[in-house]
Amino acid sequence: MARDPNGSAGGGASNSSQREEATLKVPSKDPKKKDDKKEEDLSEEDLALKQQLELYVERVQDPDPGLQKVALESMRQEIRTSTSSMTSVPKPLKFLRPHYGTLKAYYETMADSDLKKYMADILSVLALTMSAEGERESLKYRLLGSEGDIGSWGHEYVRNLAGEIAQEYTKRQGEEAPIDDLMELVQEIVAFHMKHNAEPEAVDLLMEVEDLDLLVEHVDNTNFKRTCIYLTSSAKYLPGPDDMLALDIAYMIYLKFEEYTNALQIALFLDNLQYVRQIYQACDDMQRKKQFSYILARQGTSFELDDDMCADDDEREAMQEIINNAKISEGYLTLARDIEVMEPKSPEDIYKAHLLDGRASAGASVDSARQNLAATFVNAFVNAGFGQDKLMTVTPDSSSGASSGNWLFKNKEHGKMTAAASLGMILLWDVDAGLSQIDKFLHSNDNHVVAGALLGVGIVNCAIKNDCDPALALLIEYVDKEDASTRIGAIMGLGITYAGTQNEQLRLKLTPILNDSRASLDVIAFSSLSLGLIFLGSCNEEVAQAIIFALMDRSESELGDALGRLLPLSLGLLYLGKQESVEATAEVSKTFNEKIRKYCDMTLLSCAYAGTGNVLKVQNLLGHCSQHLEKGETHQGAAVLGIAMVAMAEELGLEMAIRSLEHLLQYGEQNIRRAVPLALGLLCISNPKVNVMDTLSRLSHDTDSEVAMAAVISLGLIGAGTNNARIAGMLRNLSSYYYKDASLLFCVRIAQGLVHLGKGLLTLNPYHSDRFLLAPTALAGLIIVLHACLDMKAIILGKYHYVLYYLVLAMQPRMLLTVDENLKPLSVPVRVGQAVDVVGQAGRPKTITGFQTHSTPVLLAAGDRAELATEKYIPLSPILEGFVVLQENPEYREEQ
Repeated sequence: MARDPNGSAGGGASNSSQREEATLKVPSKDPKKKDDKKEEDLSEEDLALKQQLELYVERVQDPDPGLQKVALESMRQEIRTSTSSMTSVPKPLKFLRPHYGTLKAYYETMADSDLKKYMADILSVLALTMSAEGERESLKYRLLGSEGDIGSWGHEYVRNLAGEIAQEYTKRQGEEAPIDDLMELVQEIVAFHMKHNAEPEAVDLLMEVEDLDLLVEHVDNTNFKRTCIYLTSSAKYLPGPDDMLALDIAYMIYLKFEEYTNALQIALFLDNLQYVRQIYQACDDMQRKKQFSYILARQGTSFELDDDMCADDDEREAMQEIINNAKISEGYLTLARDIEVMEPKSPEDIYKAHLLDGRASAGASVDSARQNLAATFVNAFVNAGFGQDKLMTVTPDSSSGASSGNWLFKNKEHGKMTAAASLGMILLWDVDAGLSQIDKFLHSNDNHVVAGALLGVGIVNCAIKNDCDPALALLIEYVDKEDASTRIGAIMGLGITYAGTQNEQLRLKLTPILNDSRASLDVIAFSSLSLGLIFLGSCNEEVAQAIIFALMDRSESELGDALGRLLPLSLGLLYLGKQESVEATAEVSKTFNEKIRKYCDMTLLSCAYAGTGNVLKVQNLLGHCSQHLEKGETHQGAAVLGIAMVAMAEELGLEMAIRSLEHLLQYGEQNIRRAVPLALGLLCISNPKVNVMDTLSRLSHDTDSEVAMAAVISLGLIGAGTNNARIAGMLRNLSSYYYKDASLLFCVRIAQGLVHLGKGLLTLNPYHSDRFLLAPTALAGLIIVLHACLDMKAIILGKYHYVLYYLVLAMQPRMLLTVDENLKPLSVPVRVGQAVDVVGQAGRPKTITGFQTHSTPVLLAAGDRAELATEKYIPLSPILEGFVVLQENPEYREEQ
């Protein structure tokens, strides 16, 4: 090409013709070279395919319909055979890309006929790789095409359609256009996904088009479990009310396939007793009903069986007994005997002072009231539920029962109350023995001892319901006594025993105290707490009103008092986990004295959304923590605890909350820093995560003693009942570091007692059943203690240290105990290992990793899961935790 095409300046015909010739030549040469190269790269087969497809494209545009039909059929065949597996763009789609525009243009000119529909089908598949973002051409041509089977075009095509449907649906909803054609397609796609083990994708599509009800007709015996697991685990991340809807659908599917135990867990998660009733009525198998009863007992639900749920009186009584938790003490002691830890431990065994160098142990020989008080708590926590210890319970051979009296009187006034109550903790859940041993203290002349005994009665009965209500009969007459501490003992005891029962008789007894002008602030505070506990999460208006009036009657100085802050907390407990139901009360709280208004706001918000994982509420609470206010603002502490309460619902939110709390530590004001360790303690309760342990260890040497105390208590909480050696070592070192500081040493001792809670057999974690269910009473007990710890000096280190006994609400054996059909313990091999999240994974993945095989009963740490290691029995609960009823497997054959 000799000349530059634009080079010649002169006009004239010859010139222009040359120029035309030249311009034509340029394009014809370059692409030729490229094309040659491209065609050289293609193998002979591919080349043949490419030419073949180009021929079809020409034939499709042929005026003869016969030829068109043959060409379309062949093209269709080529595409179908290649799209079945989609690892890369299939060859036919690749070679047809340049012709997409041509075919589209030709389609517009075609007359309506079956051929046109055929053509639309092919365009729809081509649009998969060709159409521009947001055009939704694949869907457009699909709706214009024939009503054929979409699955034959391959998975990727179906997936792409599902994505486009979701966008189109949102658009049409906005314009209020009809969506019937879309829904027909959705039906096809869902059916296809369910057939091909892609249940999560089917669920996602139905969530997008807001029609989850369709699922129920599409699930079958092979895929309902995977579908429901996906529904329940995605519910945590859905905004309301979609989350409840997803769980409702899962519940319906489980009922349809008679998986009653799973259905029961969803019913409890939704807190729907109507559903629980339905399950008991639907299930005919007595053994399974016993399993349900164990699950209800673990959740702490008050539930009365009637004739419809179980016709046989004896069976019904047996089951009611399980629901009332009467079996827990027996099971716990079976575990203790099996692990051989029945031997009582003394506080000295826990402190292990001999492992420290000289200075700390030298100071410990003096009997100080504060040291003895600490020893009382340690002794109560460590021997909780074992029925014997070395300080309080009397061994028959000792002379004239001197020992228990001696220990009792080594404590000062309020210390005696705690010491007497500790007997209740040691005899935890064993009502008969407990009441007979505590009885002697009820006749004491010392009011503090009587108060402690009353509280002890409440603690023994904790979580156990009893038809003859011994606690109510014993305690109710003491509620109106003159002496404040006796009243508090009785009131607190009633709150602990009847938590969550909504007992009307107690409401009538306790509400008048709130409006009694003669009652002291502490009596009012504990009465409101007990009402909050008894009507936990019930949104009961009468109780709410009584507490609100009590709040309005308080003077400024009383509201500023640490105990005054327990009133808003009691109000919060009424709405625990009930989300929007709190709004009316929250409005009323805006009229309170400004001293307590914000505190009340934070507490109500955090209680109402506790355990929901609601991200917006966490952000709201974080916003309150970011303000720098003048001293004396207490509401930020409640907001920090609120973050932990809301975010503890699932692992992801929990990790994020831990990171946010780290930031608050660095930038927050002093009152925020004091609450952060407590919030960390709640997030990782009975689950010592290393990063949190290190943070708390660092904070336990903080210059601000309040921060250090909170960190020490939290070290106890995250290690509660784990016997964690690293935390135990840290606490021993702290006890020698703080040997001169009585307050901090007291906190260290409490933490040491918590780490060895129940000699390592108990947990404080309110979550159970694979972290799916939250026991409300357990959470309430923890929240009360943490709120009390926001002002350590006034409450825990003051004269109200017995508030720590609220932790008993959260204590549960962390065991797996298998029982046979007669509910007698049965030892079987189980594998215990780290739980693995298998939601939405293909095939049948292993649910645990790094397992060891033990025989039951076994202990389960946080994040552990167990599965049976034998085919001989079938567990009646899908989740092996707590009490599990086993049935013999009829198909099992002993190996010869």
